[in-house]
Amino acid sequence: MDTAAPRANIPEFAVSEIAGAIKRTLEESFGRVRVRGEITELKRYPSGHIYLSLKDEAAKLESVIWKTSVGRLAVKPENGIEVIATGRIGTYADRSKYQLVIDRLEFAGEGALLARIEMLRKRLLEEGLFDAGRKRRLPMLPATIGVVTSERGAVIQDIRTTIARRFPRRILLWPVAVQGQGAAEQIAAAIRGFGRLEGAMRPDVIIVARGGGSLEDLMAFNEEIVVRAAAESPIPLISAVGHETDTTLIDFASDRRAPTPTAAAEMAIPARTDLLADLAQTEARLLQLGRALIERARRRLMVAERGLPDLPNILGSMRQRLEDRGERLTLALPGLVQRKRGELGRLAPRLPHPREGIAARRAMLALLQARGRAAWQRIEARGHAAPPLARFSTGPVESLLREKRLRLEGLVARLDSVSFQAVLSRGFALVRDAEGAPITSAASVPPGGRLVLTFADGEAQATADGTKPAPKRRPRDEPTQETLL
Repeated sequence: MDTAAPRANIPEFAVSEIAGAIKRTLEESFGRVRVRGEITELKRYPSGHIYLSLKDEAAKLESVIWKTSVGRLAVKPENGIEVIATGRIGTYADRSKYQLVIDRLEFAGEGALLARIEMLRKRLLEEGLFDAGRKRRLPMLPATIGVVTSERGAVIQDIRTTIARRFPRRILLWPVAVQGQGAAEQIAAAIRGFGRLEGAMRPDVIIVARGGGSLEDLMAFNEEIVVRAAAESPIPLISAVGHETDTTLIDFASDRRAPTPTAAAEMAIPARTDLLADLAQTEARLLQLGRALIERARRRLMVAERGLPDLPNILGSMRQRLEDRGERLTLALPGLVQRKRGELGRLAPRLPHPREGIAARRAMLALLQARGRAAWQRIEARGHAAPPLARFSTGPVESLLREKRLRLEGLVARLDSVSFQAVLSRGFALVRDAEGAPITSAASVPPGGRLVLTFADGEAQATADGTKPAPKRRPRDEPTQETLL
């Protein structure tokens, strides 16, 4: 019995043959296709290729965009946006998988565009690019206005016409593409280029403008690169994209939004007639205010004038009083002199003559001189040596000296009268012990004590015998030592 397995009626293929067959089948069956889905798992490689996946509710399709096709894409691929991708189905035999090779991308209707715009708006809002604190005031009267728009459209003509009509100013146009591939990059480069200008070429305000169009036509102004350039512009910027009902992300980042390019020109420059009218109105108000201020000041001055005294009358009265006082003074001086002269005549007989006063002073001086000589003789009679008395004279200096000498002699006489030597000369003695200490009472003398007796003409020594006689009461008229001293 043959135990070998029966051979099936199935053809046998090599791996590469199967891979090639699948590749041919896919390419022949699908060829070039359009696939709608949401971009996810997007990765950019240093080589320039982009790998991503398109998904819907039920499946996911891996895709690739080769480097040569990236620059021609109308839509910048990002995660989370719904697109329609155009390309061909290919296979990757090394990993036994198929993929979509994309060469064209477009948004999948307005809903996808709005979703992408809303997602970008929320992200930039969180970064603070739309904060009201970033908005700047527009210059009142710019000398130069920069315009970023297409040079072939009607927008630039409307802006030029409006500015020439309102107030002619210099206009610098930076021509850019306002839609299609590369438009966003050109618009952002123009805004940054105006910001780098210096000197007279630097505009005072920038207008970014475009006419109306569909949402896809305005997508260049919803790109992140344009929004960031508007937010970072060092020059105040006015956005005027589309019609009044159109809203783009650049409107949130700009300093002012205008509904139309014409309205943007009106915002950028005031009307000359309006300025002249405002100037005339301001002039009239200033003149009216000046007149009112002058009138109020005049009324206050008149009120103050009524409260002031009558200066001319006061000056006249004072002048009259001065003249009267001057006249009275002129008349009073001779009368005063005459009165003083009469009083002097009446007093003159009663006043002593100077010669009589001199004679009286000389007589008094002679008397004082005689009294001084007598006092000096008495001092000499007491035995005290004294300097010879100078000759008295009648001069004022000699009189003063004589008076001082007399006073000095009186003081010397008083000192002599209270001196213990004068007491000794009258018969008293000074008793001291052997050590020289004075003895003032008999009770303090010990029996047999040595005593020293001092008299007016010398000293003598004695010895106490010890007897103590009873004190004898002195009569009141007998002087004691204390009385003498």
